[in-house]
Amino acid sequence: MSPLLFGEAPQIPTVDLSLTAPEKPEDLVSTLNVVALLTLLFLAPSLLLVTTVFTRFLIVFGLLRQALGTQQMPPTQVLVSLALIMTMFIMEPVGKEAYKVGIVPYMEKEIGYEEAFEKATEPFKLFMIRNTREKDLALFIRMRGMENPNTVDDLSLTIVIPAFVISELKTAFEIGFLLFLPFLVIDMVVSSILMSMGMMMLPPVMISLPFKILVFVMIDGWNLLIANMVQTVK
Repeated sequence: MSPLLFGEAPQIPTVDLSLTAPEKPEDLVSTLNVVALLTLLFLAPSLLLVTTVFTRFLIVFGLLRQALGTQQMPPTQVLVSLALIMTMFIMEPVGKEAYKVGIVPYMEKEIGYEEAFEKATEPFKLFMIRNTREKDLALFIRMRGMENPNTVDDLSLTIVIPAFVISELKTAFEIGFLLFLPFLVIDMVVSSILMSMGMMMLPPVMISLPFKILVFVMIDGWNLLIANMVQTVK
């Protein structure tokens, strides 16, 4: 029964937030584990941007919306969610491999911090290198004043990640340029027709927008775009 019925004071748990020196090495390790976990959670959005194909999909979807001229349709939240879903779809095998070779042995206390980090990041590192141009890797290697690496293991994450990011930006803008071309042709045709009819006061965008949406729907644009973008990922 409740202790309040017998006049007893309830026992309230206390939380000690004081900063004291650890008495045992295990206490320090536990504290460092919490700090490492909080740091990882804080950096998770940034890691998602720089180590996956999220940037590529988000930029392409944004350029597609501009090419269509639909202003805020689809909404930004929808485009970000779709880019995130496609990122999870593509990166799932890489994440599973990293979890299998790095996280599981560490949780079972078979390996230490450093070895777990190296093994867990290796699948992501290989994925980034496959989708990075050699020119971009060479740029950051020269900026560091390093010698040409003999193997993939000689490349550090501090070299691979920035090279991967600028390669993704280039790829995204290349795809966006190809998306703009057919819609640009539609805009030019509509503008020429309006000028020949003497309707120069009518904004061409108002007339071309329905045609661009119609063409995009008729060719099943979302299906075609997603399929081709997934094929570009190595």
